[in-house]
Amino acid sequence: MNEIIKKNGITFGIITGVLSVLITASIYIIDLKLFTAWWVGILSIAIYLGVGIYLLSKTKKELGGIFPFKDAFTTYFISAVIGIIISVTFNIILFNVIDTEAKQTVQDNLIEFQVNMLKKFNTPTEVIKETVEKMTEENQFDVVAQLKGSVFSILFSAIFGLILAAIFKSKPSHLE
Repeated sequence: MNEIIKKNGITFGIITGVLSVLITASIYIIDLKLFTAWWVGILSIAIYLGVGIYLLSKTKKELGGIFPFKDAFTTYFISAVIGIIISVTFNIILFNVIDTEAKQTVQDNLIEFQVNMLKKFNTPTEVIKETVEKMTEENQFDVVAQLKGSVFSILFSAIFGLILAAIFKSKPSHLE
């Protein structure tokens, strides 16, 4: 593997992980209800996307513009996996070691948020009750649930990575 790809993937993975930790810690300190705020999710995605775009443009430039699809995807994917590992590790420690009561508060906030959304869409009461029961049974902040969630985050990141790699790959030269 090219050293530039490896170095940038690792460096930006650490940057992404630290950003995620800072976002989570800020929400934790400011107000736990922000975990259910839609704009926080959008802002977080925008930040991660911006970091990914910067990562790929920087790496392409450092490689002299020769950036095959595979290398672009690999660079982004390394970064994403490292960022996710750092983020999930912090979340596990925060909600299962440091402040176990916070995970219940956030879980309650998520249930309340979901119920309000379902009511806005005139969802039948029976469906709302089933949803609440399922959410009560599955606490997404438990260690196993967070590890499962990290798998989905990696898959979601891979899709982003495929799209960004297609955008940033160098165009093949037709000089034969």
